[in-house]
Amino acid sequence: MLRQAKETILLVDDGEAEVLLVQQAVASCPGEMHLAVARDVGETLEWLADTVERGYEMPRLILLDLKLPKLAGLAVLRTLRMEARLQNVPIVVFSEVHEPPDVVLSYQLGANSFVKKPANLVEFTQFLHELADLGWLNGKGLHQSHSMSVLI
Repeated sequence: MLRQAKETILLVDDGEAEVLLVQQAVASCPGEMHLAVARDVGETLEWLADTVERGYEMPRLILLDLKLPKLAGLAVLRTLRMEARLQNVPIVVFSEVHEPPDVVLSYQLGANSFVKKPANLVEFTQFLHELADLGWLNGKGLHQSHSMSVLI
């Protein structure tokens, strides 16, 4: 996977429509944001290993779909949070359905936010702007902000 800019958002989602939506929303964000896409846990871990091997910075933000093939999003979240280099990288879990046990487990496993998956370009763009306002897209990571829980 090609890295084009320092400011990278890692999207872990297997849905084609969602990937296109996030690509469009990222393109509308100010600054030079690059979207890296991993469709399952294998691609996610491969991308992270490649990032470390090449000496690139960790992503500014990870957007993680709760429902993934092969390994559930919660298991991916646990794996990501075990990586020391990702401790200050905000991870936002999103899902089309909010099951209370999934929300609670997400926070227990280290998610910084659990949101309903934005349904259209306007919602996704608004969502990314809210994350930018928190400082989660500019490298300040979790140092300046608190967990956010937004239902879009």
